[in-house]
Amino acid sequence: MQTIILIDTFGFLFRSFYALPPLRNKDGFPTGLLMGFANLLMNVYKDNNIDYVIFALEGENNYRKKIYPQYKATRQELPQDLLLQLPIAIGWIEKMGLKSISMEGYEADDVIASLSQHAVKKGFNVEIWSHDKDLYQLIDENIYLFDPIKKIQIREEQCFLKFGVYPKNFIEYQSLVGDSSDNIPGIEGIGPKTAQKIIQNFHNIDNLYNNLDSLAEVVSKKTAQKIEENKEIVYLSKELVTLKKDLFEDFDFLSARIPEENPLEKIVDDFEYYEFYKLLQRIKKLPITTSIKTIRAKGMGGIGYIPPSESKFSFKSNLLTDKKSLFALLDSIPDDAIVAFDSETDSLDAIHAKMVGFSFCFDGVNGYYVPIAHNYLGVGNQIDFDSAKEAIQKLFTHSLIGHNIKFDLLVVYGNFGILPPKNLQDTMVLGWLVDSASVVGLDAMMERLFSHKMIPFEDVVEKNKTFDSVDIKKASEYASEDAVATYQLYFKLLDVIEEKDLDFLKDLAKDLEYPFVEILFCMERDGIKIDVDWFENLKVDLSAKISQKEGEIFVHANQIFNLNSPKQLSEVLFNNLKLRKVRQIKGGYSTDEQTLEEIYHDHPIVPCIMQYRELFKLKNTYVEPLLKLKTQENRIHTSFLQTGTTTGRLSSKSPNLQNIPVRSDLGRQIRRGFIATSGKKLLSVDYSQIELRLLAHFSKDASLVQGFCEDVDVHLKTAEMIFSKDEAREKRHIAKSINFGLIYGMGAKKLSQTLKIKITEAKEYIERYFASFPTVKHFLEEQKEMILQNGYAQTLLGHRRYFNFDGATDFVKGNYLREGINSIFQGSAADLIKLSMLKIYQKYNNDSIKMLLQVHDELIFEVSEEEVVEVGKDIEAIMNNIYKLNVPLKCGVSIGDNWAELK
Repeated sequence: MQTIILIDTFGFLFRSFYALPPLRNKDGFPTGLLMGFANLLMNVYKDNNIDYVIFALEGENNYRKKIYPQYKATRQELPQDLLLQLPIAIGWIEKMGLKSISMEGYEADDVIASLSQHAVKKGFNVEIWSHDKDLYQLIDENIYLFDPIKKIQIREEQCFLKFGVYPKNFIEYQSLVGDSSDNIPGIEGIGPKTAQKIIQNFHNIDNLYNNLDSLAEVVSKKTAQKIEENKEIVYLSKELVTLKKDLFEDFDFLSARIPEENPLEKIVDDFEYYEFYKLLQRIKKLPITTSIKTIRAKGMGGIGYIPPSESKFSFKSNLLTDKKSLFALLDSIPDDAIVAFDSETDSLDAIHAKMVGFSFCFDGVNGYYVPIAHNYLGVGNQIDFDSAKEAIQKLFTHSLIGHNIKFDLLVVYGNFGILPPKNLQDTMVLGWLVDSASVVGLDAMMERLFSHKMIPFEDVVEKNKTFDSVDIKKASEYASEDAVATYQLYFKLLDVIEEKDLDFLKDLAKDLEYPFVEILFCMERDGIKIDVDWFENLKVDLSAKISQKEGEIFVHANQIFNLNSPKQLSEVLFNNLKLRKVRQIKGGYSTDEQTLEEIYHDHPIVPCIMQYRELFKLKNTYVEPLLKLKTQENRIHTSFLQTGTTTGRLSSKSPNLQNIPVRSDLGRQIRRGFIATSGKKLLSVDYSQIELRLLAHFSKDASLVQGFCEDVDVHLKTAEMIFSKDEAREKRHIAKSINFGLIYGMGAKKLSQTLKIKITEAKEYIERYFASFPTVKHFLEEQKEMILQNGYAQTLLGHRRYFNFDGATDFVKGNYLREGINSIFQGSAADLIKLSMLKIYQKYNNDSIKMLLQVHDELIFEVSEEEVVEVGKDIEAIMNNIYKLNVPLKCGVSIGDNWAELK
């Protein structure tokens, strides 16, 4: 019996990217993912038993997000290095003439599930190359998973050994326990063992809910109640995890036969460019004549690339458990020495983490580890709390370097109450300034710049344990390496800056980015207060409204159904109620927001459904997570990421307070829960049209400059110039879309989608705009040429976003240019807000005036009621005069008791 190989392409590519070191070719282009994929392709071809291969790809507009908007919402943004390599890897499949399939609205797993069913019916065995547990549900006697790295098959027995259930019950298992990686809810508190017990007794979800009376015999009363209350969530989870098996009516598997000639021959030029010499040797059966090291030694290649250090990284670990020896060493450190510092903790939550120990280095060779709170049997001597505090205070008198030092400063403050030193530097920030698109974690940078692999955290700390359980000698090795690596990395980056003639970056770091670390430290430490009662009441109120709205919908529909199932909803709306069918999709008709808006007035059920969805999202995306993250003081401490974007704009996480909707009622209700403490007010100072003002500044367009200098409605003036004075007010929104769209590289297609007009009409509007503002068009075209020529876009203060155009397809090149134009405006706006924050912080940083949040162009403060009006005027003046542009800067100021009142 022949076998069909189905490859979970993206799953394998992502795994390759994170598993392999961050490799780059001589031009600085990332190649780790491509190397992994090239090896996979080699394995496919050299296995003589493989006749048919299909690469399953992800489709756009995932239908699961329409069922449950929070699906996969917790996943982090993909790293830029990964995004650069993805289209190349996918392009290889096409170049080699191999078969790939994707389906609009569906995931690769759905494609694999559907192909598997057809293949088995046609007499094939199916081997699925994947590590994704979601595919375990497909395993049977004819279908199995295969790990191409470990060369092992995963069948029914392996599934049971790993999860305690067989593949036929895997959907039920996932429905109960959920899946944190995909943000599938399941039932909170139901773990694998409970799920296994339920499945052993009830076999499936339907049988479980048909026999709730006997559930208490299997699980505790509390768990039984939880299962009963979460029926809707379980069925929603089941729908999310169940793979589609009916995407194809039929499939010609002969089209997936591997070509007789080696398909890898068609991409050997790419292998040469990406320096895959061992693979080339195997394909061409030729000796390797040029090593990667030799090529790298010839020079920098592409801008943004940093060659590895010629000297090999090494360090010595020194464990300090004697107080006398510790302070003798500290006293020997020269006053002008630079000291690298790192802390070890029991948690990644900097606000609440307990320090377990700290390490430091001041000579680039010796790392010293000071254990203070390791906790295991026979731990031995450690430095006491008071001595540790005194030691850190001594270290903080020196010029201090850290890698993501903000974390360490928060930990030190939380444990000892010590404030940050005045002279601090950060190798993560410095590395980001050198190349904002590169990975700037310590491990990745040491691999990239020193070809040194750091001791992995998981090799030191056992699973489900924390650093305090680690043997202090082993901990010393790990922590000392971090301190020495940070020290050496600092000087390596300074050398790179000098070699690349980028000395201005030192000033940018010293004058802005390093002081900015202290500002973020204070903002994160202070947090912002929430009205817990408001959110608790909102949660109860939303639950009641959700139930009420469900009842209304069921009355309108004259039946009960799963509201979160597009398929069931489509059946109700278009088959039962006979509503107007707007857009057909696979398996029925669309019920997305756009569709519902079009049939909004056709039936009273439609507004109810839209209201239900908003309530459901409000409760599950915002209210419940915020209540979980609050501290004992009822404050939310978001974490600001200084190096989280390529443009320089801040991002935030845990929670992300920069993504709360601004204009919707949903967003206002959430913001209402963020409040000022007693006797204080919240103050908002917000830059008005900052990026559009920067467009006027950079382009020097006379009409735009005049409009801002005269403080007229620029969008209305633009509409008058594009259309006519009579049409201007009616078409102001079009002018506004174009004004802002140009900054983000928007073309006619995107404008047509935004305004819901024909592409020809959108093209005409853009042409009219450029005819009215020829200087703007000239500036944008000039900037694109400069980005192509220089390989980078540059902001007002000199932050650079690098691009490597060598070997880039037209599609990738177009994306780079759009990103580059956006970086100029968004990055320059970030420069201005940072300058403002620094000046405000230098003037105001006390208990009566605190900077709490930065949300892109808006700053939010907590100020005493007596001072708030005057402080608002002063901060407005600071921000309006922070930098001399060709047009005036302008801020809006608002005051309120909660965030919702500030807009």
